[in-house]
Amino acid sequence: MKTTIHHNDTIFQVDLSQPIDISIPITNNDENPIAWYIDKPVIEPVKFGEWVGKVSSGMSSTNFNNILFNPHGHGTHTECLGHITKDFYSINQALKQFFFRAELVSVNLENKEGDSVISKDEIQRVLNGKAPEAIIIRTLPNSSSKRSRKYSHTNPPYLEEAAARFIRESGIHHLLIDLPSVDKEKDEGKLLAHKAFWNVTDVNRLNNDARLTATITEMIFVDDVVQDGAYLLNIQIASFENDASPSKPVLYKI
Repeated sequence: MKTTIHHNDTIFQVDLSQPIDISIPITNNDENPIAWYIDKPVIEPVKFGEWVGKVSSGMSSTNFNNILFNPHGHGTHTECLGHITKDFYSINQALKQFFFRAELVSVNLENKEGDSVISKDEIQRVLNGKAPEAIIIRTLPNSSSKRSRKYSHTNPPYLEEAAARFIRESGIHHLLIDLPSVDKEKDEGKLLAHKAFWNVTDVNRLNNDARLTATITEMIFVDDVVQDGAYLLNIQIASFENDASPSKPVLYKI
C-alpha cells in the first residue's frame, strides 16, 4: 500500500504495508527490560474469591487481566516536559500530531570521565546539516540485548547537555533514543539533557518559551537491518493523562 505524502515543500512516497516497529513491548517475564530500580511488570488475571478471570481456569468466558507497570522503567515510552515540572502536563495533551519526517542516525559513544556519552560533535556529524522534525538515535555498538537489558545501577550512556541543546536549536521537535534516559542515571536530579531539549529553565514556574509539544521517546530498539536515513515516523501512544505513556513508534522508509 503505497501513498504519496505532501510535506511542506517536498513530496515523497512511503509503503504503508512495510512498517518498521522500533518499540519494545511490555511483558511479565524476565525478558522485559527494566530501569530505575523497579521489579518487572505484573500481568495477571483478576480474582474474586475463588473466581479467576482466565479462560483456561475454567471459571471465566474471557481473559480479564490487571496490568501493573511503569512507563519510564518497563519499555518504550514517550514523555512530555511534565516529566520534570512541578505543575502537571500530560503527554496526551502535548502530542496531538502523530506523523513526522524523521532521520535515523547511528552514533558512536565517547568516554568522558568514566562515562559513555553522546557528544554534540557526534550529533553534528551524523546530522550533517539536516534538520528533520524528529531524530532517532541508535547507539553503537548495537545489540539485541537492549530488548531485555537490566539498566539499574549500570550507569548507561547518555546525551550530553550540549548535544541536547544542539538538537533543540536545530529545530528538531521529537527525540527518540535506545537508552533508558537521555540523562545520566545518577546525576543528583540535574536532568540537564531533558531541560536543554525542552528548554525548561525553571521546573517550579515554567518559562514561557518552554517546548510544550516536544517529546522524548526512550528505550526504543532499532535492529541493525534498518539503515540510517530518512523515514516517516508515526508515534503511537495510549491515551493516558500522565507525563508519559507506553508508546509504539513505527517507521516507514522514504
